Amino acid sequence: MYKIAPIFDDWDKTMVWSCLQGYMGNDWVDDIQNPKSAQVLVGDVSFFAGAPNLDLVKNIPDYFTSPSILMVPRSNEWGEIIEQKYNGNYHRFMRYAFKKEPEAFDLERLKTYINKLSAEYSIRKIDEEIFNRVLRMEWSKDFCSQFSNYDHYKKLGIGFVIIHNDDIVCGASSYTVYNNGIEIQIDTKEEYRRKGFALACASKLILECLNKGIYPSWDSANIESANLAKKLGYHLENEYVTYDITNFK
Repeated sequence: MYKIAPIFDDWDKTMVWSCLQGYMGNDWVDDIQNPKSAQVLVGDVSFFAGAPNLDLVKNIPDYFTSPSILMVPRSNEWGEIIEQKYNGNYHRFMRYAFKKEPEAFDLERLKTYINKLSAEYSIRKIDEEIFNRVLRMEWSKDFCSQFSNYDHYKKLGIGFVIIHNDDIVCGASSYTVYNNGIEIQIDTKEEYRRKGFALACASKLILECLNKGIYPSWDSANIESANLAKKLGYHLENEYVTYDITNFK
């Protein structure tokens, strides 16, 4: 890993850190001894840095079973290769990265978001039962999908769900982990959206992370998620290009 770390220097992506620091994910290079190009794949996201390389852009390992893969290029040149290789099978969109500012959060405001939940809803920490339940549902599986089992999650992960009549309706959890931080995965069951549940659940996770000295990193795939982040206290750092690739097999 020390050989490819310089290739990713100054790229503030926690999922890349997850791989470089040995927590999760895999990487490939153009040359083992003297790499100039590198690919990091964590979860459903593949990051490319260094000298643009078609072979790495073509590299989607056999173990990858998701119907689509996200590709994040470090440069326009990488993006051009991705577009040429997957012509007609990609959707190009912008994601939103947020600054990492531990002191930016208004803790009392986060607590008020939690307290607005009505009594019929409860927030519960993800334990072994919840871990297994969220993995069985398509909309919630990514709360825990990057962990090999519950013991792995218990050791490194952290998360909460909102329960209504024993139904999991919302969750916020660690999609990935890195040194002293997590990348947040958040979602709400479709029929329960726009009711403040994501705001409450994310607030609970952020407060718990800060209490443990863990940074709750946030990265948004759409405007709705970006607006939620801003409401929680995050500040936008930049936008960056991402490709959603389908029909790649």
